[in-house]
Amino acid sequence: MTNKPNIIILNPDEMRWDTMGHMGNPAASTPRLDDFVQTDAVSFENAYCQNPVCVPSRCSFLTGLYPHVHGHRTMHHLMHDGSYTLFAELKRNGYKVWMNSRNDFIAGNIPGEMATQFDEIELNQSSMPNVAEEYPYSHYVGVVNKISTDIEDTLAACERIKQQKDAKDPLCLFLGWMNPHVPYVTDQEHYDRIDPEKILERVKYQDCTGKSQMIEKLRDFANVEAIPEKIWNEIQRVYLAQCSYIDDLFGMVIDALQEAGIYDDSLIVFLSDHGDFAGDFDLPEKAQNSFEDILTRVPLLIKPPKKEAVDPGKTRSLVELIDFYATAMHYADVEPEHDQFGQSLHEVIADREKEMRKYAFSEGGRRPCEKQADEFHRYGNDGPAKTHDYWAKMNAEADDNAHAKGTMITNGKYKYVLRMIGEDEFYDLEIDPRETTNRINDAQYREKILEMKLAMLDWYQETCDVVPRGYDSRSLSKESLARKSK
Repeated sequence: MTNKPNIIILNPDEMRWDTMGHMGNPAASTPRLDDFVQTDAVSFENAYCQNPVCVPSRCSFLTGLYPHVHGHRTMHHLMHDGSYTLFAELKRNGYKVWMNSRNDFIAGNIPGEMATQFDEIELNQSSMPNVAEEYPYSHYVGVVNKISTDIEDTLAACERIKQQKDAKDPLCLFLGWMNPHVPYVTDQEHYDRIDPEKILERVKYQDCTGKSQMIEKLRDFANVEAIPEKIWNEIQRVYLAQCSYIDDLFGMVIDALQEAGIYDDSLIVFLSDHGDFAGDFDLPEKAQNSFEDILTRVPLLIKPPKKEAVDPGKTRSLVELIDFYATAMHYADVEPEHDQFGQSLHEVIADREKEMRKYAFSEGGRRPCEKQADEFHRYGNDGPAKTHDYWAKMNAEADDNAHAKGTMITNGKYKYVLRMIGEDEFYDLEIDPRETTNRINDAQYREKILEMKLAMLDWYQETCDVVPRGYDSRSLSKESLARKSK
């Protein structure tokens, strides 16, 4: 056995915080995750991602940096110099780092870059079924005979875990799952686990006021009003079934850790990069500059190594995903090699009543002069065919006003969204937890809005940049000048 704990990171893609039974969803079927929290782990009810799409969220929680610090704000700005990520730093401190092919943060086309992060990479390619032609922008498939996505990667991870029993070097294992990312597809077994009578009524756009331009554009291009209610109901059920499938895969990993005898001595973290509309606001998937809790509030479950204190159960302590980086480094007893903004959660893990943060932040969108990349982000006649699943989203994001930068601040009771273009948003989460009514112009909230706007200014001042730790001389020494002159 090693002196340092193994670090097991389990990362479903696009999983909402409210898809688990212990978070109060009566239709959820997640017994393994629920048992995990009851006995061994802390589950954070108020954990917020720093960007509501994959790449910038991962670049953030794997470095402890906000997306704006180095410009990792879009799906096409991956980490080129990844030397300061959690994986690279653990690798330099004796960890063997394993990952599967679900990357979404390191630019794998740069020679040698992956080798700075990982010792072992499991490459499995699994295909996703086609979306129903009748409603292509719904991302709905429905029930199929068999789910193949994620199973091979999970089996490979379990095999690698079993090899760790007698290893001398500690293991950092990052298992990124595709589910419950769109398309909305499941098999009969998992579909049957979800009781449709218990599914919470979705948020309907017709009941909302003052939502963002992006939501309006997505709805327009996707022609969502033509999608019947039965499809939205099916999307809700299938999405929860996909989360139940993730629960099964989670259980497989836990069983492998216990079989290998390394469960107790491992730090286990289960976290999602962001959430999913899943039918709320009459929309599928997500939007990069929309900040509803269903997109920015995510599962975060942490079990520390056995020698460390833990107070199992749910906590309301407000945290951010960048705190994951600091927490992993704390338990690994590794000092970060770069300045970062995460806070280790070990104190709240030991005592669930511990308060961590006053505010959480999320950000997304772009300046009008910034354009997206690759063939799927070229618009009009040069863009993807109208039959492409993402045609509606690509065209919505082409609108400079709709896709403008936005920043969200929340304390769990109120939420304020500052927008570069268009109307700001403010929600009283205590009386309107599903964020249906924008109260930005309500006089009774004027002081609270100003308070949160000033708090956001303070946050930007604190986090706008980091000073490199490498120092450069402003002048050359006589010795170096002499060498250069020869």
